[in-house]
Amino acid sequence: MHTHPAASAQTILSVQGLAKHFEMHHLKRTLHAFDKVDFELREGEFILLTGENGAGKSTLLRTLYRSYLPRSGHAYYHTREGVIDLTVAADVDIALLRHREIGFVTQFLQARPRVAAEELVAEPLRLAGRPYSEAIEEARRWLSAFGVKPGLWAAYPSTFSGGEQQKVNLARALILPQRLLFLDEPTASLDKNARRALVARLAELKAAGVAMIGVFHHPNDVADLIDREISLQTKQIHDGAENVAE
Repeated sequence: MHTHPAASAQTILSVQGLAKHFEMHHLKRTLHAFDKVDFELREGEFILLTGENGAGKSTLLRTLYRSYLPRSGHAYYHTREGVIDLTVAADVDIALLRHREIGFVTQFLQARPRVAAEELVAEPLRLAGRPYSEAIEEARRWLSAFGVKPGLWAAYPSTFSGGEQQKVNLARALILPQRLLFLDEPTASLDKNARRALVARLAELKAAGVAMIGVFHHPNDVADLIDREISLQTKQIHDGAENVAE
């Protein structure tokens, strides 16, 4: 495993007693995703989430990204302007943080109709104020790095195969460095060359101080980047059936 970041590295995220349950009203059951999760994440640190299917790994990432609201607990994120609790922050503040500081990398691309691949990938740079020509050039560089053929750069990703869509998604998600990245199975469906390009990019971001938390079906892909592992335990529904929240 990679050595830990320097002890002096700034704390980016402090998670305290975080819990997420899903109420299955039609079954009158409570589905426990995870309970009492505590950890701190420093700049440049890479944490791997482990655990069986149903332990709530992806649910934890989505809760920290605020796609889900937790049942209890806190997630204190150290923004450039100060500390904010992601569990209770206003939606407008969460949207701003997603735009400026927090990224979520998933295997699923939400391709917009009639938007070219290179335009989609360049968009984060354009929103950050980069000139159009410069943003497109950088987008093409990353599309090429992930193995998307030049003939597809001006095509619509909505027509691509799942694997090609995922490459476009990764290029878009990683083109603009964020301070905190959540990685939800980003290597699924990727070929060997694309996985290698992804790991190389993550290594660059880590070296630049980006903090990352990830779920990987093949953790060996990122073995050299991992600083710590956090294992989530599969919980039980109150009647004894296994949790299936993933």
